[in-house]
Amino acid sequence: MSPPNAGAEPAPSLWNPDLAPTTSAQRTWIWCHFAALWVGMVVAVPSWMLASGLIEQGMSAKQAALTVLLGNLILLVPLTLIGHAGARYGVPFAVLVRASFGTRGARVPAVARALVACGWYGIQTWIGGEALLTLLGILLRRDLAGAPLPGLGIGIGQLAGFLVFWLIQLLFVAKGLTTIRRLETWTAPIKIAVCAALVWWAVDRAGGLGPIFASPSAFAPGGFKAGQFWTAFWPTLTAMVGFWGTLALNIPDFTRFARSQRDQMIGQAMGLPPTMGLIALASVITTSATVVIYGQAIWDPVKLAGTLSGPFVLLGLIVISIDTISCNIAANLVCSAYDFSSLAPSRISYRTGALISSVTGILMMPWKLLATTGGFIFVWLTGYGALLGPIAGILIADYWIVRRGVIEVDALYREDGAYRYRGGWNPAALIAFALGVAPNLPGFVATAFPSVAGGIGGFWTGLYAYAWFVGLGVALLSYALMMRRR
Repeated sequence: MSPPNAGAEPAPSLWNPDLAPTTSAQRTWIWCHFAALWVGMVVAVPSWMLASGLIEQGMSAKQAALTVLLGNLILLVPLTLIGHAGARYGVPFAVLVRASFGTRGARVPAVARALVACGWYGIQTWIGGEALLTLLGILLRRDLAGAPLPGLGIGIGQLAGFLVFWLIQLLFVAKGLTTIRRLETWTAPIKIAVCAALVWWAVDRAGGLGPIFASPSAFAPGGFKAGQFWTAFWPTLTAMVGFWGTLALNIPDFTRFARSQRDQMIGQAMGLPPTMGLIALASVITTSATVVIYGQAIWDPVKLAGTLSGPFVLLGLIVISIDTISCNIAANLVCSAYDFSSLAPSRISYRTGALISSVTGILMMPWKLLATTGGFIFVWLTGYGALLGPIAGILIADYWIVRRGVIEVDALYREDGAYRYRGGWNPAALIAFALGVAPNLPGFVATAFPSVAGGIGGFWTGLYAYAWFVGLGVALLSYALMMRRR
């Protein structure tokens, strides 16, 4: 990639070939590539666990599937609004955010987004390692997990599987986005076929769909959570939006390669909500079937595969492993690598940023984030939604309300350009970000640390149920008002 403008030398502290705007020759992604990308990222274990976790939390199959679908329909709005800038100007998220936060202030949202991506990278790596360990255990006919290690809480076999899968993924990092796009395109139909086969098995073993959908919601009269549906629905919906709220920020990392706006918009509309709805339906049918078959909800498909036998299980675990690699690199490593590269472009390349991300993912001990469905959904998903929602609000307000879609691309790479603000920092963006995060902090503390919940009022914990929406709305309005006065 060449500098943004041959007549204006970009600052070394703000530019490297990986962060430069894409050229017309590089904009080759059409709508089917974006659709396949989303299919590849959606048909993954975390998406499966997202919907199946709602079953364990007490929802019926219909309630869980509809909640997931609604959340992703809502998310499609910021995805297309923020993705528009990437398709028009060819810049990644880490560069686009300089227009609102400033050339130096952009490091704040870049680090926030990168750390969340590192957490997800670790989660996906853990899932892939568990799939490899389960596959090997089935072949050897023995449990390879091992006794829990002090301080880690996982067995030596689990740690070994995690690290082996971590190393396998590094081999794909050097290949770049083109390889990932091809892998997603080739494997998408296979993933759908495996999910369909798993649903067929579940329906057959459970005796048809009748027993599966006949299982009542825990919120229904007589259930152990009777009358509490709406209390649980809103934080759950917020978590559903927050699940892909990460991609809502860094979607320009992909739309910058779009051939046209039409391609990125149609591809995303066809790839995300329908596929997420189908994977949610397949997940809730299978998880509800495990209640009928085993007497308990098994929300982790890797653990479910470990209870089965036959060649289908081996094929399924192999597909899960391949899927985890493609999804993890596309959804998590790409964005965090760009974000870390933006901190010091002259010293940190895309590959170096990817290595930083992968190491950080290990240090975050992702298995603890997946210990319970409540912790995964209400602490992890809703928690980082409270952090990233305000950034999405600021991006939308800056691009669509303040600038009306007009950005000086050259200035994004210059320290003395239009986005210098005050020493490279835009106070309006920093204040709006703080205002968007602040209302959700008490509720997050009460949810993540129940021992202190008694000292936090019900108003704050209730507000936390809408964390992503509250953060986005407050930050969007406050930023637009402050920039209008400016």
